[in-house]
Amino acid sequence: MKINLISTLFIGGLLFSTIYGNAQKAVLEVDASKTITKIQPTMFGLFFEDINFAADGGLYAEMIKNRSFEFEKPLMGWEQPKSNRSSMNKESGMALPINVSANNTNFCRVEINNDKGYALINEGFRGMGVKKDARYNLSFKAANHKGAIRKIIFQLIDKDQKVLGETSVVPKSDEWTNYSAQFVATETEAKAKLKITFEGTGTIDLDMISLFPEDTWKNRKNGLRKDLVQLLYDVKPGFLRFPGGCIVEGRTLSDRYQWKKSIGNVEDRKTMMNRWNVEFNHKLTPDYFQSFGLGFFEYFQLSEDIGAEPLPILSCGMACQYNTGELASIDELDPYVQDALDLIEFANGAVTTAWGKVRSDMGHPKPFNLKYIGVGNEQWGADYIERYKVFEKAIKAKYPNIIIVSGSGPSPDGEHFDYAMNELKKLNAELVDEHYYQSPKWFRENAGRYDNYDRKGPKIFAGEYAAQSVSGANPNNRNNWECAFSEAAFMTGLERNAEVVQLTSYAPLMAHEDAWQWTPDMIWFNNLQSYGSANYYVQQLFSTNKGTDLLSITQDGKALIGQHNLYASAVKDVNSKEIIVKLVNTASTASDISIDLKGAKLASKGSLIRLVSANLQDENTFADPKKITPKQSEYKITKGNQQLNLPPYSVTVLKLKTI
Repeated sequence: MKINLISTLFIGGLLFSTIYGNAQKAVLEVDASKTITKIQPTMFGLFFEDINFAADGGLYAEMIKNRSFEFEKPLMGWEQPKSNRSSMNKESGMALPINVSANNTNFCRVEINNDKGYALINEGFRGMGVKKDARYNLSFKAANHKGAIRKIIFQLIDKDQKVLGETSVVPKSDEWTNYSAQFVATETEAKAKLKITFEGTGTIDLDMISLFPEDTWKNRKNGLRKDLVQLLYDVKPGFLRFPGGCIVEGRTLSDRYQWKKSIGNVEDRKTMMNRWNVEFNHKLTPDYFQSFGLGFFEYFQLSEDIGAEPLPILSCGMACQYNTGELASIDELDPYVQDALDLIEFANGAVTTAWGKVRSDMGHPKPFNLKYIGVGNEQWGADYIERYKVFEKAIKAKYPNIIIVSGSGPSPDGEHFDYAMNELKKLNAELVDEHYYQSPKWFRENAGRYDNYDRKGPKIFAGEYAAQSVSGANPNNRNNWECAFSEAAFMTGLERNAEVVQLTSYAPLMAHEDAWQWTPDMIWFNNLQSYGSANYYVQQLFSTNKGTDLLSITQDGKALIGQHNLYASAVKDVNSKEIIVKLVNTASTASDISIDLKGAKLASKGSLIRLVSANLQDENTFADPKKITPKQSEYKITKGNQQLNLPPYSVTVLKLKTI
C-alpha cells in the first residue's frame, strides 16, 4: 500500500515535522506459535577491564592514590609543599620511602623537624570527590618512635587550602598499630586532597593510608562505589566477564594478571603497574597502577550482587601479542593450568578443600557456582591452539561440566580468525569469543553475520564490541548516537541468532573523565558523577527485554537486516506473558510499519519504549547525562495488525501483553 502523509515526531523534547511521499509501509510477520530456540539468560552481559581508571580511581572506592607507597616511584601521588630534597628541612620535615627487603614492600618514614611547617598531601585519583555531609572512613598503620608525635591531623582541603573536613588520631605505640577515624565533609568538592600534619617533632612511620566513603555498595566497609555498581545492576546483566581483555595477558608474562595475588588480606596484595600505564602515546598515565583491592573475590561477589554469572578469563601462557608476545613453553605450562584448576576450586570447592577454605575465610562459605572459564583473551595462531588443547584436556578431566571459553583472535575476519575458527571447530570447542571494534557502517552491514553460522558448531560469545566513530583505538572516537543505534541494529542480528550466539558484551565498560586511555566507553564517570552513554541505554534496553523464547520476524519471508534501513528481532517472555519486538530505523526519514502477529492472543494494552535522537553526533555528557535515554509510553493494542511509526534514527521496543 502506497501512502502520502505528514508525520509529527517528538524527538528529544523538540517537535519535528517530516514530510515524505510514496513511502512503502513495511509489513512484518511475527510467528508467536513456534519457539525457534530458548534465549540464554547470559545473552546480554558486561565486560569489565581495569582500563581508563575503571578499578583504582573508579569502581573500587579507595580515594588515596598509592596508599602503601608501592608505586615504582614510591612517593608518586604524595606532595610535600614545604620540603626540599636538597635541604635539611629544619623548618619543615621530610618523608622518605623505606624498603623492607624481606618481603619487598615499602612504608613511609616521616621525620618532622618543625610541626608548624611540615605537611604531607595526597592528591587522590585526579582529586578526591567528597559530598557535603557525607561520611568518610580513614584507616592507616603507624609506628610512633619514642612517642615523639603527639597527634596526627587529617584534613580534606580544596585547591585554595580551605578545610572541608577534619579529624585527628593520637598514635600511642612505637610498634606498628592500626588506627581509624572518620570525616564528615562540610562541602561538596570534586578535586579535594588529603592533608596530613603533625603535633610534635621526631620520627613516625606510616603505611596503608586509606580513605573510603562510608556509603558504598551494600554498605560494605572499604567497598565499591555505589553509583557505578548501580549502573551495572540496572542493566540486569546475564554475566560479568573479568578481569578484562589485554590486562589478563600482560605486556610480558611476568606482569600478567595472576588471580592468586589478588585475594586474601587487601594489604598483602602486591601493587603492580597497570599495562595501560604506557600503552598509548596519546594518553600516557604514569600514575596508573593496580592495588588489587578489587580482586577476584570481589569480582565474584560483585557478579553475585548484580545477578550475573561470573566469567573469569585467565592467562594461557601467552603475553599480549601486540606487545612482547612472550610464550611459556609447553613443558612449563603446568603452573598456568594449575591456576585455572585452583580457581575453579576457589569458586566452587567445599570449605574442606584448600582453595574453598580460602574463599570461606574471606567471608563466603557458599560456593560461587562458577560455570564458565576463559582460556586466554584474544591470542591468535598455532601457539594459542596448542596451549588451548592442554588447558581443555586438564579442565575437562577434573571439571567436565565447566564451559570453556576459547578465542578467535582480535578481529572478526582475516587469516588469524579463519585459522582459529577452523581449528576450534575441529576441537569441538564449546564457546568461541569473537571481538570486533569496527565502524558504525560495519555494524549495520553485518546484522546478518550469524545467519549462516553452523547451528551444530561452537556457540559464540561476542565478547568485545563497540562501534568506532573514527577508527579503532583512536582517541577521537565518540559515544555518539550513530554508533549506538548501529550497535542496536547489529544486536537484533545477535538476538535473532540465539541458537548460535549465547553471550554478548560491549567493551570497554568504564572510563574516568580525566584519566581515560581508550574511547568509546559504555559508562563515564568523574570523582562525583557518573552516567550511561547512549550505548549503555541500548545495552540496557536489550538486556532488560531479552525474553525467554526466540520468535521469527520477517518481511516477505526474509529477516530484516537493513532492507529500507530497518532491522528487527522478536521474542516472547513466558514469565511476563509478553511478545517483545525490537525495531531499529537507521534512516534519516521516518518509517511506517505494520506488524502481523500470528499465534498469540493479545490483551488490550502494551507498552512502547523508545530511544531516539535527531542528530547522529548527539551524545550524553556530564552536562546533559540524560540527553538520550529511554522513554516509555502506553501502547493501545488494536485488532488485526499493529501499526507503528518509527522515527528516524530510532530504537524501539514494542511490548505486547498476551492472554
